[in-house]
Amino acid sequence: METDPFIVATATAVPQHSATQEEVKDRLRALLPLPARRLEAALSLFDHTAVERRHSVYPIGDFGRPRALGESSSLYRTHAIALGRDVAADALARAGVRAEEIDLLVTVSCTGIIIPSLDAYLVPELGFRRDVRRLPLTELGCAGGAAALGRAHDFLRGVPAARVLVVAVELPSLSLQRHDLSPANLVSTALFGDGAAAAVLAGADAATRAGKAPRLRVLETLSHIFPGTTSALGFELRDDGFHSILSKDVPALLKTEIAALARALASRRGLARNDLSFFVLHPGGRRILGVVEEELRLTREDTQLSWEILRDFGNQSSASVLFVLDRHLAERPPAAGARGLLAAFGPGLAVDLLLLEAA
Repeated sequence: METDPFIVATATAVPQHSATQEEVKDRLRALLPLPARRLEAALSLFDHTAVERRHSVYPIGDFGRPRALGESSSLYRTHAIALGRDVAADALARAGVRAEEIDLLVTVSCTGIIIPSLDAYLVPELGFRRDVRRLPLTELGCAGGAAALGRAHDFLRGVPAARVLVVAVELPSLSLQRHDLSPANLVSTALFGDGAAAAVLAGADAATRAGKAPRLRVLETLSHIFPGTTSALGFELRDDGFHSILSKDVPALLKTEIAALARALASRRGLARNDLSFFVLHPGGRRILGVVEEELRLTREDTQLSWEILRDFGNQSSASVLFVLDRHLAERPPAAGARGLLAAFGPGLAVDLLLLEAA
């Protein structure tokens, strides 16, 4: 369609500190109140995540240090604003777009809360217009990055002369709960990492005036929530901060419908699954990626970049799928006219999908 918007540029950023899984395990051996045999059994989870390194806003020596909720919130505010500012500025520069040319600023995060929201801090720091529209998305979890692209698409279909900046910042390291020995918390401790990502999108009219040639056309979007699954994935806020909710049934739930959802999305443009040649998948974890591969009949070559992001950064919640998108555009840009699928999964249980076409 002539009104289809475009993704013009992407960018990513991580905090300065990082640690390997072995370094994290060594640190946890001194922290977790478990007998040696149970401790090693718990730490064996780290060996089956497909994660090798993750980034954090604090050094490994502070990993697991008790923090009051107020201190964690203060750290979140400081680092979310800094990372958000840096990745937003980078994305704008890559797109050849000035901050004052952005008409909608969408910020995404589920690992902390600040009021006013992140976008309010970015407006004066980066020079956005005072009348820029702002849309903070705070409770969509790992699906938030894809959902933000979807809402940007909806806006730009209606305002084709506009531009949108999406900024996702996640700091799950601030939610580490050393005294919570539940399987959900242990898996989260082994899986999640900090990071930020951004994308600049332009409406069909604005794309012709973009500083850089657009990379991908967003053809269609689809959001789907699985009924009766609100307890499968999320956070519970307690006196000491966020505690993870993570059901082992999430991969099985996705298995029931992900293929049908992908077919339904493609069919809106008269396409079939075999017409899709590239796949930008949220690296939610080893089992989740495995199920999506199986149900969509994908090879490891199709999903390699998702596995690489999981290996190098862990699951960065809403930012992860944008990290995969950024690596696709940098290392494996699809040929003009190629169609692909972007997908992320989050609390609800919910799925957000985008049908893409290389410009």
